[in-house]
Amino acid sequence: MRFVGMSVVAGVLVTAGMAPVVALAGVSATHTITVLDSLPGYLGIEQLSQKSNIYATQDDGTPVLLASFYDQNRVEVESDAISQFVKDAAVSGEDPRFFEHNGIDIQGTLRAVVSNTFSDSLRGGSSITQQYVKNVLVQKCEVIAEQEQSDLCYTAATEITAERKLREMRFAIAVEKKYDKADILRQYLNITGFGGTVYGIEAAANHYFNTTAAAVTLPQAASLVAIVNNPRKFQLDIPDSVTNGAANDYAANKMRRDYILGEMLAEEKISAAQYEAAVATVIAPVITAPSTGCATAGANAYFCDYVVHALQTDPTFGEDEETRLLNFRRGGYDVYTTLDLDLQGAAVTTMNENVPKISDAGDVGAVISSVQVGTGRVLAMTQNKDYSQDPAVLNSGTNYSAINYNTDRAAGGSSGFRPGSTYKVFTLAEWLSEGHSLNERVDSERTSHWGAFQDSCRGTQRYPGWNPRNDSLNQNRSNYSALESTINSYNTGYLGMAKELDLCGIRKTAEAFDVHRADGNPLRQGASSVLGTNEIAPLTMAVAFAGIANDGVTCSPVVVDRIVAADGTELPVPESECSASVEPVVSGAMAYAMQRVMSEGTARSSYYRTSPRVPMIGKTGTTGGAADTWMSGASTEVATVAGVVSVTGSLDQRSMYFDSGYAATARHRMWPDVMSVANAKYGGDDFADGSPSALRTRRTSN
Repeated sequence: MRFVGMSVVAGVLVTAGMAPVVALAGVSATHTITVLDSLPGYLGIEQLSQKSNIYATQDDGTPVLLASFYDQNRVEVESDAISQFVKDAAVSGEDPRFFEHNGIDIQGTLRAVVSNTFSDSLRGGSSITQQYVKNVLVQKCEVIAEQEQSDLCYTAATEITAERKLREMRFAIAVEKKYDKADILRQYLNITGFGGTVYGIEAAANHYFNTTAAAVTLPQAASLVAIVNNPRKFQLDIPDSVTNGAANDYAANKMRRDYILGEMLAEEKISAAQYEAAVATVIAPVITAPSTGCATAGANAYFCDYVVHALQTDPTFGEDEETRLLNFRRGGYDVYTTLDLDLQGAAVTTMNENVPKISDAGDVGAVISSVQVGTGRVLAMTQNKDYSQDPAVLNSGTNYSAINYNTDRAAGGSSGFRPGSTYKVFTLAEWLSEGHSLNERVDSERTSHWGAFQDSCRGTQRYPGWNPRNDSLNQNRSNYSALESTINSYNTGYLGMAKELDLCGIRKTAEAFDVHRADGNPLRQGASSVLGTNEIAPLTMAVAFAGIANDGVTCSPVVVDRIVAADGTELPVPESECSASVEPVVSGAMAYAMQRVMSEGTARSSYYRTSPRVPMIGKTGTTGGAADTWMSGASTEVATVAGVVSVTGSLDQRSMYFDSGYAATARHRMWPDVMSVANAKYGGDDFADGSPSALRTRRTSN
């Protein structure tokens, strides 16, 4: 059967010498192969699967690569970006009659027919155009999501049969009818594999020699083209393999390289002097492994991870998350993010200086998130763990984590943390929205329990036996004002305020600032929630504080400024959605009280460590037993949240020490470091209505 099949191919080739299309049409009845009038769309010279990149941008506009993503490490380049050495090496070594034939090298294939008629495999004789066709057919199989269908497709594209050879020949003739030789050669060099996940001449030049396709030397070009003939045998990053020789001499590649150089000399593409110098050149690869995935982003990995999650929800890339990520990995996109490298650098540095990755006291976590006021652009994001998604790496030490503590479960795997008293700002917002004054005093002392709380959503609520107190026993008076309770974070004062409000209204006000539970469940609205018992993502709290600083207008977080496709066109990016959370007169009164928190209240340590100082608002938070400690605040330009948390269990930070000092005060060392850079870079203005005249707000009609 092999003899008959190859005899048919031989007959076709004899006829093809006169009329290739007629020849293939003549055998179509026997082999159920038809000649199409037009080239199948998937064989057209189109964009190939390429790696996508995520960048930060320096102040001068210079992009800084954070990470790349790819199924195939490829950078498609135009013909003028490929050295003539590469083109000549490819033609001389793979298809010397490339510029003469019509897609089928008749002489070469006839020799292959003779040598393969009685052998165990079908090999050799394929023109560059046929190799291009085969690569396209294989690529077509690799993008099929269903594995069984993909395997069947791959078998059909690579099986050793005369029918497959004839199909390639037919397609090769059709390709040559539609495209000129230069285009076919360019795309062949872009599509072909160079070993492992390295595809295309540009990625190969970078991977093996740390250069570009345009800048490779003659011996480098010949070594790269040598790999194409048999990537496993001739690739250059396995110097001590059985096939490639020992002692780093790359013997197998050198033999094929020198053969190609000899063919280039015979074809008069190079001079004798060039040939002698090239074959005398020692093969010295400079293996440059490309970055792939967010783990390569180092200290910026958790921000990178959040960007990837954002892209997975972007309909620009497809109908569902799986399709979007696949399209992103193959589409050759350049994504320019919102990350501010100056703020991020300050956040990473202060995190490393103040919170260890591992603590003998327990599972300690720490976070910093910064957001630009008025735009929602995420400027910084870091935590005290090394990032990895590799199970083996994660099991190697507790310094690694795949979970982004800064974000929601849906965008990083975290269930959030209790923000403690930082959550009180939403009760303050509701208090002022309902027309109460900062100077208004409330009944803030209970000896047994707090009685009934009004809840328009669930009806009156009572909590028998529940009697929270203030942090210090000498801070339990009966008539704190709202301003005093805010400055000093009195629990009893805020519960007294809540008794005059609607618990459901407080929840709705928090939601108006885009506050939500990190696990996706509805916010709890019981009386204890006033003191910050909902698990919230730190980034969510940064967004809310930015909303307060933005005259009560909250803008949802965004991490992408620009997306540029492989063809240079710009794609639409997810935009921040801004909405009024409270009226400006309310946010102005909030800002007045929260500035007092900074200058004379619980956030004094952060305020006086910040330099330069601009007008700033803030609020601290400490959960029960000092398990979690927070510092949240903002200027009119940047909002930052810094916290140290108990990832598992419940730590007492007041009895814990780090090298930098008390664990409970690490927040007051980290937050100023970040905001000092933010203030120096972005400045800050006075807050609206931030004066004593705004102590009273108008009463709203119900």
